[in-house]
Amino acid sequence: MQEKRKTPLIILAFFAIYVIWGSTYLLNKIAVQEIPPFFLAGIRFVTAGILIFGMALLSGKSIKVSKKQFWNSVFLGFLFLSFGNGVVVWALKFVDSNFAALEISAQPLVILLMMWILQGKKIQPMSLLGVFLGMLGIYLLVSQQNILEQENAVLGMLMIFGAMLSWAYGSLFVAKADLPKNYFVNTGYQMLTGGVLLFIISFAFSEPWSSPTIWSNEVQWSMVLLIIFGSIVAFTSFNFLLRVVSPEKVATNTYVNPIVAMVLGWYFLNEQISLQSIVAAIILLTGVYFINTKKTLKILNRFKK
Repeated sequence: MQEKRKTPLIILAFFAIYVIWGSTYLLNKIAVQEIPPFFLAGIRFVTAGILIFGMALLSGKSIKVSKKQFWNSVFLGFLFLSFGNGVVVWALKFVDSNFAALEISAQPLVILLMMWILQGKKIQPMSLLGVFLGMLGIYLLVSQQNILEQENAVLGMLMIFGAMLSWAYGSLFVAKADLPKNYFVNTGYQMLTGGVLLFIISFAFSEPWSSPTIWSNEVQWSMVLLIIFGSIVAFTSFNFLLRVVSPEKVATNTYVNPIVAMVLGWYFLNEQISLQSIVAAIILLTGVYFINTKKTLKILNRFKK
């Protein structure tokens, strides 16, 4: 009976990690056309962090952490949000949202290779095939002439790759780090400190700051959706699913997010989807599928927590 009660929540949680996370590329692309990238990401995560702490306190959860847990959260906030997300938002000034989503879908490949390089982890034969297909898919994606001809497109690609390295290293660090036991509180510290660091970076880059009251309605709604749904609802749903369903089912968001991003970018922003992009997406996502073998998933999903 308890499992039946959870079924509607599971369905809603999958909708969150499929559609909401897939839509964040579109929402960031809309907002970054009007708001500087680091300022944008800073507002998103500081606001989300404050809301998370407010909800934690109202529900009776303690937000007290040790000094070590705090500084580990600051470090992860930088890797995941200040650099990992902030740089991606910056890159969206130069590349389409669907392109960014497809490139980032190779994240499991980057984590696997970093595990091999830094930790000496043995790569399984099926995962090796996935690495080959993933690299082929990435090559087909980034080698398109119409993309290379866009101003600063190569810079955008390199920035996204740098952000993926930051996320990958953060994923490895999580496995051994002393962090707040409650994942909701842990997320709050990462978002709040990562957002504050983003404000510092924004100030260092002399980005113009502006009041939300002067933003267009489109940007205001994009920010509300990013804060409430993209930052709080989707991440909470992800952690909930990791506890109630198998890891391989949760990992299917890796395949769905770029598809959602491609469709939304095409429909709302008139972003073009070339045949080569479709072929690259099929090859890349097939590679990610082979990387997400059962044994590999146990490792990768432990890092995602």
